[in-house]
Amino acid sequence: MSVLFDHIGELLTGLLVTLELAVLAFPLAVLIGTVLGVCRVGPIAPLRAAAGLYVQCLRNAPLLLVLVMVVFGLPYVGATVPLFGSVVLGLGLYFGAYVCETVRSGIAAVPTGQIEAARALGLPFSGVLRQVVLPQAFRSMAQPLGSIFINVCLASALGAAVGVQELTGSARQFNLDHAQPIPSFIAAAIGYLLITLTAGQLTGVIERKVRIRR
Repeated sequence: MSVLFDHIGELLTGLLVTLELAVLAFPLAVLIGTVLGVCRVGPIAPLRAAAGLYVQCLRNAPLLLVLVMVVFGLPYVGATVPLFGSVVLGLGLYFGAYVCETVRSGIAAVPTGQIEAARALGLPFSGVLRQVVLPQAFRSMAQPLGSIFINVCLASALGAAVGVQELTGSARQFNLDHAQPIPSFIAAAIGYLLITLTAGQLTGVIERKVRIRR
């Protein structure tokens, strides 16, 4: 344990990288998922079909496969993206499929009468979504989106498989350098536990505030 405490800065650096991955990938996933969710409930049949196909393909594919395809596929088509950015993109694309289903459920929870009233006032489909549906839908999605954020944090561990030195990668490197597998990976587990507990608490606070505003 003394070796671990002497080199704790290496694991803290990995923890910071994990947080950076999650903080960047989660908004990307929300953006992608919101666009896909709107397409899935929209009036244009080809967009509904394309969004449904995307969701089915990504939700039924291993995340590691998606990361590998993004990391090695982008240079193959001539796109030069840093390794860190490739992992962020892969996480965003993958979890965007899960956000899509959350958005679709949130939209379905909006009372039909409010949508009909907005249409009766002459609002176009985009106006109904922007002013009536999405604000209410996102209020009901605080808990599911918080769970997705936690999953993004945990799934970022797969970044170690493609060369990103996040928390798991730092623990693995620490073990290789000092031959201390138990302390290093217990420390990594504690780091993930702190992230998930903190995110869960913040999600609860946000959910309560949103509920009060209703």
